[in-house]
This record gives sequence, structure tokens and C-alpha cells, in this order.
Amino acid sequence: MRALLPLLRTSWAWPVGAAAAASARLLRGASAGPGPRRTMALYRTEERGQPHSPDYRLFFKNVAGHYISPFHDIPLKVDSEEENGIPTKRARNDEYENVFNMVVEVPRWTNAKMEIATKEPLNPIKQDVKDGKLRYVANIFPHKGYIWNYGALPQTWEDPHRKDKSTDCCGDNDPIDVCEIGSKVLSRGEVVHVKILGVLALIDQGETDWKLIAINVNDPEASKFHDIEDVKKYKPGYLEATLNWFRFYKIPEGKPENQFAFNGEFKNKAFALEVIKSAHECWRALLMDKCDGGAINCTNVQVCDSPFHCSQEEARSLVESVSFSLNKGSNEEDQVWHFLGK
Repeated sequence: MRALLPLLRTSWAWPVGAAAAASARLLRGASAGPGPRRTMALYRTEERGQPHSPDYRLFFKNVAGHYISPFHDIPLKVDSEEENGIPTKRARNDEYENVFNMVVEVPRWTNAKMEIATKEPLNPIKQDVKDGKLRYVANIFPHKGYIWNYGALPQTWEDPHRKDKSTDCCGDNDPIDVCEIGSKVLSRGEVVHVKILGVLALIDQGETDWKLIAINVNDPEASKFHDIEDVKKYKPGYLEATLNWFRFYKIPEGKPENQFAFNGEFKNKAFALEVIKSAHECWRALLMDKCDGGAINCTNVQVCDSPFHCSQEEARSLVESVSFSLNKGSNEEDQVWHFLGK
């Protein structure tokens, strides 16, 4: 019944908005140099359902209030002009070339395993479910939850049918993951500008699962960080903690240690940018229906040449058709520490 309106909670994010060309001009006007950029709140998020429940969804809207996909409609590059939703303009210098949009899925120190729902229309953020139970990462001493702000780069896709030459494994069928190492705890659904510093190649059940290391460009210390060596210099121990976190985080579930390509070596910025470029090309093929996307939902509002493009009205109908319960979810977040023996 129309009288039973969904429980909606709306918040603003901090991204480049739907009109990427216009917002890029605003961004360039706000900051002519490589220092902190002042950005406008051009995205907002809308919650449906209760947090910590299987039907919780976080949808995204652009500045005009139209529903969009955070997977497909948010530009990969911050400073790019947009042609049919795909960034095409070459950056002016190395600093701008290395600035990307990041969609925050999991704020630092939290445990709920939130992720972009790649198989659902408009790809809202939801909590992962396994064997009928909501998923939470364990607290492994001395850490609490995720030790970075965790999220993904939009308009990237790790093709599960394409073998990576450097890892000899195919992709994991998701956007590329990002570990943001800045000082601020970000919010779920924020879209922040990050610069890439390096990448770790996790091998998860025989699939390549890249983990980018990045920092928010508006972090007070962002100007110090240009490559992976700067993380070692200015945040000593963070990369080692990151490697161990990914190595051990599934052990409390009874699973073995995770493995890595390159013996767990973090690759530098140049290597990471090539990984991003490849994943963006895979995404482009996916959106143009030039490869097998399987169950991936490619519905989008802004990639006009894509056969999966839909109108604003169709997008709104998709969101309004989502059913959910108003019952309060149960927070089963793991509040104990796990101590792992050697």
C-alpha cells in the first residue's frame, strides 16, 4: 500500500557528481594545484530497510536527485570529461592522472561486510550474506574490524574469464577493492577522491583479488604520499599489518591462510595504475555487452551507448519495487578478539 511508505534515511556523500564534466570544471576551479581539493556534495545516499538486516540497501542519487548505479554511473577518474558515461579526457599532469573516485563500502574499525551488490539493479550497497547469515569480519588481535576505510573503484571490473598475466589467475568478478589509509574514518556511501599508492595481489580461491592502497586527497598528510615507499616511510608497520590482516582474516571461519602473488610484495603506483587501466577496459567491454558478464547487473542511467542503459523513470521504478521489512535488524557484530597461534 502507498500508505506504507518505506523507511528512508538520506545522507550526502562527497563525490564528483552525475555531470562529470561540469563537476570536473568546478574541481579544477577550486584547486589549481596538487594540494587538497574542495569538492561539492554532489551525491547522496538513500537507505531502505534496517541496517544489520538481509534486506538493507543503500542506493545512490546524483545531484539532480536521480537514482544511479555506484558501480557504473560514477566516473572512474575525478578530472575526466565524460563521453556517454566513460571518462575520455587525458589528465593534465601526473597528479591529476592519479586521482580516482572511491566508493566507501566499509568505514574503518567496523565489522559488517558491506559491498556493492553487483548482481542487483543499480547495484546498491548491501551486507553480504553466507549460508543465510549476515557476514562480519572477525577481530583478530590487535585489530578491530577493517583497519582502513574499505571500498571500490567505480567503472572497474575484474573479469573472471580473463587470466592476468602477472598472477596467472583470473579476476574475482568484482570492482577493484581499495584500502584508504588516511586519518579520517569515512562513512558508508561516501564517494571520495583518492590517489593510488600501490597494490597487493591477494589470491582468493584461485582468483586474483587486487587490493589497492590509496589515500584521500583531502587527508592532512596526503601531500607526503606519492608512491608505496611513502607508506613505509610515514606509516611504518601499516603495510605489514595490511598483509597480515588479509592473510589471516578468514581463519576464525575455519578457513586456511590466504595466499598472495609476488610473495606478498606490494607493487608500486605505476604497476597499480596499469591494473586499474586493465580493469576499466574490462568494465567497458562489460557495459557494451562485448564479454560474458554472467549474473552481473549492468543497468545504468548515464552510459548512454550501453545496451543496458535505462531512463530515470525506469531507475526509480526499480528502486521502488525493492521490498524490505521495517523490523529492526540484529547486530551480531563480533565483539571478541581472536588470538592466532604461530
